[in-house]
Amino acid sequence: MSSEHALLLRAAEAGLQVRWTDVAGVEREVAPDVVEAVLRSLADSAGAAGAAPPLLTCVVGHTLSVPGAGSGGAHWVAEDGTAQPARQTGAGQWQAPPTPGYWHWAQGPRLQAVAVAPQRSWFPGPGTACRHWGVAAQVYSVPGTGDGGIGDSGGIADWIPRLRAHGATAIALSPIHASMPIRSGFSPYSPSDRRWLEPLHGAPLQQLPEAAAAVRAADADLDARLAAHEADEQIEWAEAAAAKWQWIGRLPAWLQTHRPGQWRQIESELMAGGAPLASWAAQTAALSRSPASLQAFGQWLAQASWRQLQHDARQDGMAIGLIADLAVGFDPAGVEAQDNAGAVLQGLELGAPPDAFNPHGQAWGITSYAPGALRAQGYAPFITLLRAVMAQRGGVRIDHILGLLRLWVLPRGAGAGQGIYLRYPFDDLLNLLVLESWRNRCVVIGEDLGVVPPGIRDALAARGVLGMEVLAFNRDEQGFLPTAQWRKSAVAMSSTHDLPPVAGWLQGRDLQWRRRLGWNDEAADQRQTVQRQAEVQQLAARAQAEGVDSGDLQRDALALTARAPSVLALLPLEDATASIEQPNLPGTVEAHPNWCRRMASHADDAAIEGRLAAFAAQRRQGATA
Repeated sequence: MSSEHALLLRAAEAGLQVRWTDVAGVEREVAPDVVEAVLRSLADSAGAAGAAPPLLTCVVGHTLSVPGAGSGGAHWVAEDGTAQPARQTGAGQWQAPPTPGYWHWAQGPRLQAVAVAPQRSWFPGPGTACRHWGVAAQVYSVPGTGDGGIGDSGGIADWIPRLRAHGATAIALSPIHASMPIRSGFSPYSPSDRRWLEPLHGAPLQQLPEAAAAVRAADADLDARLAAHEADEQIEWAEAAAAKWQWIGRLPAWLQTHRPGQWRQIESELMAGGAPLASWAAQTAALSRSPASLQAFGQWLAQASWRQLQHDARQDGMAIGLIADLAVGFDPAGVEAQDNAGAVLQGLELGAPPDAFNPHGQAWGITSYAPGALRAQGYAPFITLLRAVMAQRGGVRIDHILGLLRLWVLPRGAGAGQGIYLRYPFDDLLNLLVLESWRNRCVVIGEDLGVVPPGIRDALAARGVLGMEVLAFNRDEQGFLPTAQWRKSAVAMSSTHDLPPVAGWLQGRDLQWRRRLGWNDEAADQRQTVQRQAEVQQLAARAQAEGVDSGDLQRDALALTARAPSVLALLPLEDATASIEQPNLPGTVEAHPNWCRRMASHADDAAIEGRLAAFAAQRRQGATA
């Protein structure tokens, strides 16, 4: 056997995809030295599952293959302990129960855990003739009264009544996972722990108004610092975080002195968090060099703030309410990695090959779980994560949902192009996602952009997982596609956090940034500018063809998005406010002001209301078209 053939066999056994097709349809082959490097790292990661997986998954009513099943009868044991006969359909084949849940298949002394998923994930019933719509918000950027310069649940709360006035049913949030200690910049997609919330996004003035106001009033210097950050157009993360933590940290002492009964209730809720909260607080305190009691209180503040906001959204008539964003990975030095050390990819980081977002590829500096370790642990880390993110939410957006099938991994510190696709147990992960969606009554949205493997969108749609239809990508050589051709089983969006808002795209703001960063030479810049001008004309032609030609192309682009047959449409707040700057420029860290721009507090409210009203009107018109 040749060394090359042996390498290919080892790669296949490890789930590595040596050959793959890029975004332009070109067949690529990974260099042997990259394959070897990744194989060495995988050898250091958790091993593959054994012959008898701790947890099997299937779909209600479908056939389940039970490895090593003997002859004779068997039965199904439900979560409440009740049993029912299992019907055998062939050798080692059994019909799954008709009800979703976590079951055990039992034969004699043998018990096999089985997760039985419904056919489709949860989606709210058609309560009105209007299709669902809402906004997508970068939480950190949304100013709220007294937020200390870092957006929190209070800023999002301010949008609920104005959205409900126009019939919106959802607010999609940027990730609010617990972050690493903030010592310079910040990215919501590089968290310490996705199972817990970021305390800085809790709202002191909304959750503890008396205490929060009193603490600020008692310290003029602290109040001035917080007020200065609230007035900033960009978040100075290290300074703003330090000031807000100082504010949060003084709340317990004030409550103990002035409102002891209220403090005792908070202490009771902290105690109810038990060992998981205590462990997270202790580990986070060690990373941040702060008291564990402060971290625990900050976590309570965040949990209480967002729980109250979801309750208020539902009470106000929002059928979905808050949509959480689940980041694809986590910091290898963070708490989630520490808690799951036996399941984490060792020496590898996640990224993306060259695609429509970034022509140079991306290395994200984050890690994830090893597929073999997930199987061997009965997918426990994944199930725990889903339950944490879906709790008190009406939906969840799965960042880079293509990772359920494969992830682009590369040796830590290598270039973005020095990667390879690693396969994951797609069917099992999808079944668990759909099951937890059903149990938590949580809509599931999958970010299915980038280099998309054939068939995955259809497979996700068949299970009720919504894809993403983005205006900028919905075109071909002839121009922008008719909105009637947009996928119904998707979320229609005018832009995303990784793209320029429509107003910025129309002005070529993203092209200006590429020039500034040296990504384009003069010839490339001229070519892309000419191409953009042609695309703008194509967009205008599409608007005219669909009868939404108002003379304001930015508004027309939003109208096209709203008219799409997609069951849910989300309007980014950057487009609602006609901003020209994108929240994040993939492939940059410090060269572009990622994740730090604040929405202008002096924005033209009348213009914003006009865009919201127009978007809602187009959704209603599309419903009757």
